[in-house]
Amino acid sequence: MKFKFVILTKLLNVILIICLVSSCSDRLQKIKNQSKTIFLPTSIAENINTKYTDSGQLKSILLSPKMINFSNEEFPFYEFPDGIKLTLLGKNNDSSKIISNRAVVYNDTDIIDLRGNVVLTTNTNDTLFTDQLYYDQKKEWLFTDSAVKFRTTDYITYGNGFDSNQDFTNAQVLEVTGSIFIEQ
Repeated sequence: MKFKFVILTKLLNVILIICLVSSCSDRLQKIKNQSKTIFLPTSIAENINTKYTDSGQLKSILLSPKMINFSNEEFPFYEFPDGIKLTLLGKNNDSSKIISNRAVVYNDTDIIDLRGNVVLTTNTNDTLFTDQLYYDQKKEWLFTDSAVKFRTTDYITYGNGFDSNQDFTNAQVLEVTGSIFIEQ
């Protein structure tokens, strides 16, 4: 009889432990589900044509097939997953064009993060090729620390970074890794 009592007691303890563990894991899963951040867009728009002005002067035009609005996040942004075409308008009515496979515009900083096959063409047909480029709309400045290829009428320069004002009067390839002179 004592032997049966010991086995029954052990069996009940095992069942009790299993019940406690399974109820804790259910409770833990409920807490995990409640604490998950909801990362849903405020809106999704198609065929975007946005014009950015400052003091009544047109500064840029952004075209994209799709925009996802995450302005409800703690650090609000707009995502352009299907790429963009960005035209930067200079002071002398000259323009530069940038295309990329994807872009993100951050509301709080006014920085546009362009990614994937980024090609920038200036009004003088100088061309920058890179995988990522940032455009600071407030400072009208373009920069990257990614690998770049910068082609002008006279040469091609390769490097790890690029820095320029919007008018390209102060454009420079950083950490130059090579250059090729183009004979005319």
